[in-house]
Amino acid sequence: MIIFRYLLKEVAKTQLAVFLVLMTIFISNKFVRILDDAAEGGIPGHLVMVFIGLKIPDLAGMILPLSLFLGVLLAYGRIYADSEMTVLHACGVSEWYVVRVTLILSFVTAIFTGIFTLYLSPMASEYEYQVKEQLAADSGLSSLIAGRFQTTGNEKAVIFIHDKNRDDNTFEKVFVAQLPDKKATDKSIINASLVYAQTGQVIEEESGSQRLVLSDGTRYQNDTKSKEFKEVFFDKYYIQIQDQKVAHKNRKLRAIPTQDLFEEDTAAFSAESHWRIAFPIACLIMTLIAVPLSVVNPRQGKFAKMLPALLLFLGYFLMLTAVRSGVESGTIPKNLGLWPVHFFVLVLGVSLLIKDRSFGMKFKAKLPLLFRNFTRKGTSS
Repeated sequence: MIIFRYLLKEVAKTQLAVFLVLMTIFISNKFVRILDDAAEGGIPGHLVMVFIGLKIPDLAGMILPLSLFLGVLLAYGRIYADSEMTVLHACGVSEWYVVRVTLILSFVTAIFTGIFTLYLSPMASEYEYQVKEQLAADSGLSSLIAGRFQTTGNEKAVIFIHDKNRDDNTFEKVFVAQLPDKKATDKSIINASLVYAQTGQVIEEESGSQRLVLSDGTRYQNDTKSKEFKEVFFDKYYIQIQDQKVAHKNRKLRAIPTQDLFEEDTAAFSAESHWRIAFPIACLIMTLIAVPLSVVNPRQGKFAKMLPALLLFLGYFLMLTAVRSGVESGTIPKNLGLWPVHFFVLVLGVSLLIKDRSFGMKFKAKLPLLFRNFTRKGTSS
């Protein structure tokens, strides 16, 4: 039991450290992109952390298998490099026992990975789409930022406000350029209607459309016939800035609940469902590869096999991606899915485990004889 707890503790704490480091790197990358989007006015500043949080389930589902793989390599690599595993083997701890202990941790990791990829990630993606649609529909108070030129939701005007009063939801010193109609032949800015008002306010109607109500201002417009600007003073001026509520867009596959994916018999849905369950399966399969690859000579150091191990993991991921594209395009049967890739990597992991065992060594010794007999039968026939 002491050895059991020791091995689990070493792998678990190394996996947690790797997971936190990788999550910090990827979240920082997402944070920079989202912050850049917010700086350009794409999303309100107060929703930056919301979008960051919605990216966490998707990132965690992909990083958990990698963190487990690296955790096993680093933890057992250190134990081998410090000759601790040699002592354990001398005390009767076999490599298969180490594999069984590690599979317990990989099974727990697979459960958490499945929760992220099968449930939390689609829910987060769906909520992200809802927030983006709400932002697209709400082109009024929430999206208008003081000191910045912004296009209205119907793309028919450009608005600049000097200041926003959040207490009574009004704007001060509003400049509006009503753009020419898209169907017009001459779309020059000289034909735009320019409006300046002291105050303004957005009103949302029951139909979902929005109007900007300007007060105490002046409207300038070019007369296409006389080529002169007309100046009109007004007390109230109404501008339509949102024609109707944004229609419900088609969701991407990653936002569809997993249960709905299994109910639809299409290539795209099948590829997405196989992709989601691929990450929990990868936690179990890659354990069979990580444990034998963690065996290093004390003189080599614990990082001796890190590069080939990472290349194997990368190849596994790239094969899954390629086969997924094949299933989506229909070149690979949807019922076959990603299972051939899992089977191939599983065979590789099992072969690495048994190559130094008595059964594996006997099989390797008999392999040339079996091949010779097979070739003789082929030539005699």
